[in-house]
Amino acid sequence: MGTSRRRRGSMYLEEETSKKSEMITCIFSLKEEVGALARGLRLFEEKGINLTHIESRPSRMNKEQFEFFISVDASCSQALDEVIDGLRTQISGHVHELSRNKQKDTVPWFPNDIQDLDRFANQILSYGSELESDHPGFTDTVYRARRKEFADIAYNYRHGQIIPRVEYTEAEKLTWGTVFKELKTLYPTHACHEHNRVFPLLEKYCGYRQDNVPQLEDVSRFLQSCTGFRLRPVAGLLSSRDFLAGLAFRVFHSTQYIRHGSEPTYTPEPDICHELLGHVPLYADSSFAQFSQEIGLASLGAPDEFIEKLATVYWFTVEFGLCKQGSEIKAYGAGLLSSFGELQYCLSDKPKILPFDPAKTSLQKYPITEFQPVYFVAESFEDAKERVRKFASTIPRPFTVRYNPYTSSIEVLDNTQQLKNLADSINSEVGKLCEALRKLD
Repeated sequence: MGTSRRRRGSMYLEEETSKKSEMITCIFSLKEEVGALARGLRLFEEKGINLTHIESRPSRMNKEQFEFFISVDASCSQALDEVIDGLRTQISGHVHELSRNKQKDTVPWFPNDIQDLDRFANQILSYGSELESDHPGFTDTVYRARRKEFADIAYNYRHGQIIPRVEYTEAEKLTWGTVFKELKTLYPTHACHEHNRVFPLLEKYCGYRQDNVPQLEDVSRFLQSCTGFRLRPVAGLLSSRDFLAGLAFRVFHSTQYIRHGSEPTYTPEPDICHELLGHVPLYADSSFAQFSQEIGLASLGAPDEFIEKLATVYWFTVEFGLCKQGSEIKAYGAGLLSSFGELQYCLSDKPKILPFDPAKTSLQKYPITEFQPVYFVAESFEDAKERVRKFASTIPRPFTVRYNPYTSSIEVLDNTQQLKNLADSINSEVGKLCEALRKLD
C-alpha cells in the first residue's frame, strides 16, 4: 500500500531563496569597565551608523566581558567594516559578524544557547496552518482549522515549557493506526537493529499503539533519558540552517499534527507519523544521536554553500540512509521507515546503491516528488560519524565549536582559555577511563 508520490516535505530541510535580509548584525564583546561601551558606540557614531537594535548579555566565553548584539541597516555595510576594525584594534573587542546575506568572509549567525532556538523556531518556510493547493486537506475546512490548533501550540511554545498534550480525534487515531499497523509488519525484516531494539521500549513507555497517538512530551522525556535528545514542536518547515542548528543542541523540531485521513499512506510534509515512527527510535540510540549532532555542529557558522552540502548529507543519511548490518543492508533513514512503499523499494534491486562518502554524497542531486533512484550505504553509524567529522573539518570557518552538555550551550574554541577548559575536561575523562581500565584488569 505504498504510494509512488514522494512526501515532498519528508524532512524539514528546505532552503529559503527569495527572502533577503535588509539588516546586518554582529556581536562584539567588551571588558566590563567604565566607559568601554561609550567608546565602542562612539565608533558607530563617527561613521554615521544608526543602530536599529542593541541588546547585551554577560559573555559566556569570558566572565570579565559583556557581549553586545547589534543590528544596522544593510546600506551601512562598508562603514560597518571600518567600525569592526576599530573595535578590534582600538578597543580590543572580540567581534563576530552574523549577517547571513553579507557576501564577505562573514560568519553567519548561529544560536549560542539552547534558549536561542526560540529566536527562529517560528520562522517556517511553508505549511504550518496554511496549506498549498495540492495538499489533500486543502479544501477540508475542518482539517485546516485543526492544523491551526497545532500551529498555535508550536508558535506559543518556548524552551523549557512542557509540550501541551493533544486530544487526538477518532479519525486522527484511525489514520495513525493505518500507518502504524502497516509499517510495523515491515520493521522486523527491513529496519536496522537499532530501530527494532528501541521500538518495543516506545510501546512499553510512550504509548506507541495502533489505537493511540503518542504525546510529544512523553516521547521527549523518554529520549532525554536515553541520549539527551529532546523534541520541540514546530508548525512547519524550517530552513536547513535553522533545522540543523537544533540538532547541534540535541533538539529535534517535530510536528504534532497528522496527515489528512483521505490518504493515510501519503503526506506532502512531515507529520507526526513521520516523526514518531521514522525519526524517534533512532534518536534513542547513543551512536546515532551523536552522529546526528555532528551534522548539526558542523552547520554552525558554516557558509551557505556548505549548509546546502550538509543538508544533502542529512537527506541521504538521517532521512534516506541505509546501513550494513552483517551480510545484509537495512534502512535507518526516517523517510524510509515512515513510508510503507519506499521501505520495500529501497531494499529491492531497483535503486542504485553507493557507499556513503560525505564529499561525494553532498554533491548528489535528488528528487523530492518520487522515490530515490540512489541510496548511500554506511558501514556503521560510527564509521559515518567519523566521515562526517572529517568532512566538517573542510568547512571554512575561523573557529571550532563544541557543545557543552552541562550548560546546554555552544562553546566557540577560538582562544587559549577555551582550549585550556577543553583540555581540562578531556584530562578528567581520560583519568576516569584509566581508572576503569585498571579495575577491569
